[in-house]
Amino acid sequence: IFSPNSGNKEITWMMLEAGAETDVVNSVGRTAAQMAAFVGQHDCVTVINNFFPRERLDYYTKPQGLDKEPKLPVKLAGPLHKIITTTNMHPVKIVLLVKENPLLAEVEALQRCYRVLDLICEKCMKQKDMNEVLAMKMHYISCIFQKCITFLKEREDKLDGFIKSLLKGRDKDGFPVYQEKLIRESIRKFPYCEATLLQQLVRSIAPVEI
Repeated sequence: IFSPNSGNKEITWMMLEAGAETDVVNSVGRTAAQMAAFVGQHDCVTVINNFFPRERLDYYTKPQGLDKEPKLPVKLAGPLHKIITTTNMHPVKIVLLVKENPLLAEVEALQRCYRVLDLICEKCMKQKDMNEVLAMKMHYISCIFQKCITFLKEREDKLDGFIKSLLKGRDKDGFPVYQEKLIRESIRKFPYCEATLLQQLVRSIAPVEI
């Protein structure tokens, strides 16, 4: 366990990469993220909650069990890890990260990636120390990847068209309807209905009319 109370998110990230355990509790039963939140170090909380060790992703770059080939090509591990660990979850930011990497911005590559994300999501929910936040994040990115595939297949302007759709505001008030519907659709498709986080998200968006 480590103490993020100093508020230095770079040091927090370095300690995580060095193997610091985030789920260990201190003498008063709090994890590192809970302690950081308690003292108001929200940047550190964000770093901890978004941390995903590269080796956990590299697991999918090797054939497992009876598989003859890995679920994730090695060349995609780096670009995918960059997206997984981003703290900016705006859909446009995620699409831009896809668009900037030619290896990733292809239908087959995105298909491989979103299937791996779905596996990680399932693992997060079924492991002993359930991680609903990480599971929801993996599911959300997977949904955006699947929508990227749709635009790559069906639109001449491809990912640029996706970005324009996400940014376009409603005439009367500028409200980004497409973006809102995409986020709501991803929440609705989350396969673990019993998750506390899912119920909180549904309660928070239900009163907001599009």
